[in-house]
Amino acid sequence: MVLPFKVYIVYLGHNQNKAPDLTSKHHLQLLSTVFTSKKDAKQAMLYSYKHGFSGFSATLNSTQAQVLSNTKGVISIFKSKTVHLHTTRSWDFLGLSMDYSTEKATPMWQQAYGGDVIVGVFDTGIWAESHSFREEPGMGPVPASWKGKCVSGEHFDPATACNRKLIGATYYLGGFERRYGKLNKTRNLEYESPLDAVGHGTHVASTAVGSVVKNASFLGGFGQGTGRGGAPRARLAVYKVCWNVNLEGRCTEADIMAAFDKALHDGVNVISGSFGLRPPLRAFFATAASIGSFHAMQMGVSVVFSAGNSGPDPSLVENVFPWSISVAASTIDRSFPTRIVLDCALSFLGEGFVAHPITAILSNASNYFSSGVCRTESVKNVTAKADGKIILCFSSVGSVRREEAEAAARNRSAAGLIFVEPLSRPFPDITILPLLLLDIIQGTKMAQYLSRRPPTIQIFPSKTVLKRAPAPIVADFSSRGPSSISPDFLKPDISAPGINILAAWPPMSPPTPTLDDRRSVDWNFQSGTSMSCPHVSGVVALLKSAHPDWSPAAIRSALMTTAYTTDTSNDQILAVGSIKASDPFDIGAGHINPLRAMDPGLVYEMKPEDYLVFLCNIGYTEDQIRSLVLHDMNRTKTFCFPSSSRTSNANLNYPSITVLNLQRTTTITRKVRNVGGWGKIAVYFVRVVNPQGVDVVVWPKLLIFSPFKQERTFYVTLIPNKISQGRFDFGEIVWSDGFHHVRSPLVVLVNTATTAATATMDTAVGGHGFQAIANI
Repeated sequence: MVLPFKVYIVYLGHNQNKAPDLTSKHHLQLLSTVFTSKKDAKQAMLYSYKHGFSGFSATLNSTQAQVLSNTKGVISIFKSKTVHLHTTRSWDFLGLSMDYSTEKATPMWQQAYGGDVIVGVFDTGIWAESHSFREEPGMGPVPASWKGKCVSGEHFDPATACNRKLIGATYYLGGFERRYGKLNKTRNLEYESPLDAVGHGTHVASTAVGSVVKNASFLGGFGQGTGRGGAPRARLAVYKVCWNVNLEGRCTEADIMAAFDKALHDGVNVISGSFGLRPPLRAFFATAASIGSFHAMQMGVSVVFSAGNSGPDPSLVENVFPWSISVAASTIDRSFPTRIVLDCALSFLGEGFVAHPITAILSNASNYFSSGVCRTESVKNVTAKADGKIILCFSSVGSVRREEAEAAARNRSAAGLIFVEPLSRPFPDITILPLLLLDIIQGTKMAQYLSRRPPTIQIFPSKTVLKRAPAPIVADFSSRGPSSISPDFLKPDISAPGINILAAWPPMSPPTPTLDDRRSVDWNFQSGTSMSCPHVSGVVALLKSAHPDWSPAAIRSALMTTAYTTDTSNDQILAVGSIKASDPFDIGAGHINPLRAMDPGLVYEMKPEDYLVFLCNIGYTEDQIRSLVLHDMNRTKTFCFPSSSRTSNANLNYPSITVLNLQRTTTITRKVRNVGGWGKIAVYFVRVVNPQGVDVVVWPKLLIFSPFKQERTFYVTLIPNKISQGRFDFGEIVWSDGFHHVRSPLVVLVNTATTAATATMDTAVGGHGFQAIANI
């Protein structure tokens, strides 16, 4: 019987051997134990990971994989799966504004910081000819710490493509070709080089660190303005790990592992990854993203991931590793209103990207599709065309998605599509056919008018309007928490702009993932947590440059504790498609505030050892954990104490506080460090918002920092005060000195069988002001 072969990743922990060649030799020896000859093992070997961590990927059958999994020193072995991509004005909306009236005017933070920081982007490559990747004026030499390079390839010449802005570009194809076969450049436009044939990678990179470019806009002038990334002076290193399959990127974990290994060796300071594995989630250290980001954290490299596009259902958030940042998506205050008039009498206001006026006849979807379901497979009569007509479709009829309806309307040769969705505010997409979005109230009124007779419809060109609509609003597609694998930590961590983001685009790639789209653009609108992720990556680059001594945990803390939860109308941030206020499972700690994050006041620090306690708590052994740590970490230290004396995950010093299964009075601990001014005395007072059904007591109620005492510990006692079963409730703890407001979300799952109100406040805080820390 012939056993099927798959690409597996064998993970061995940190690279204990500093010589990469010796590490590769060890990998081959280990792989040879499951093959009859070393020659067969060499053929099976795909990558040897030997810089940032130790491991390899190879083609194995399940029997060989099982043997290796039982081999001493192997922490995990797992199949290399295919991960999916999570596919201007936004920086102004975030407070990083520019005065475009003068040639030299730039915002202080974006102009002053970033030149010494290297951002690694793992994606579909780069269109290096875009002005977004030219050198900024006055840009200094490449940082001396940089060890990477630009590699040559098909239609990619490092001599002309790379400069002091784009300092690194390489590609990893082995895992993709083992999974999908030889790169098919006839069927899919693609280049065996760092060159981007999809567009996603170019868009992401320019959002994070793109240089300043004037007069950027989409076709017809939509969103016109000065485009730039969050850190326009930062350096860019591109690692192409995703490849074109029908105009969508496909990325294998074997290639992603290779990129992590190389990027950490090259010397990047920030890694941005807009991709993820869809649920069900796999165990920690059984994914390339979790392994790569863990070793990055140990080396002081911040890793930012997208949270996924599987919303709005709960618990589908991706990239939930506590040592990285997971980013949700939200809107900015830019809209594209489009006026619609029926019979010169009845007006509607939709949203879309309509460049030219259209006059046509409005027609009902039921004229072309069975039961009015706007799908190509629902066509009633193949000869019935909608030539020159605008079709009215409802998403609620047959649960049709926009892209399905647009494809069906194009199939019927329609001149355009009115698509009705039950959303509080529709957000348009880039399409081939003119597509207008209407809310359900206006759509119903239009359908009633259409039922009398087919009217003449006039659609006027869409406009770009700023500051008219409340923002941010959480995107409906943005994946929600709690984490399905580690609910002890709030995920996503934070929200950032991710809807209709304008950024650079390769002109040979169409603006939509449609094979018959023949348009060419230099700038394109994209939506997804893929777009919110690089917004945070750009801000992280600024923070890293402004505060080079901050750890990845301190940077994450600064972002989370300064995030805000109200929109431009000073109401609670809403979730798209509802009138419900968002909660931490939608937006994490809140919406990113870059200026506040530069000076957060206090930070919650976490050292690599803290994460090892978490790994002990979820079942990793002392020997496994020792093999994960860096050379300079104390290997004689015990990390996994008996469970009876081990701290709970709730006590790990994360900026948000999550307590699961609260059945009785429980106290947890947090420690903060003053970064609001060295050498100064600072006094912070606490303010608490109780989750429903829980009394929260914080001790002490004020924290005093001095030049001699920059760290303080406080205790949070949670007292359930009602009978509740399996319900999450939310509150917050805010420390303030009058200028800084250090906010931590509080997420509690109360699960009491009897009322806990018998616990008095005195017994809760104890005779010495706090209760002994309890296991949760």
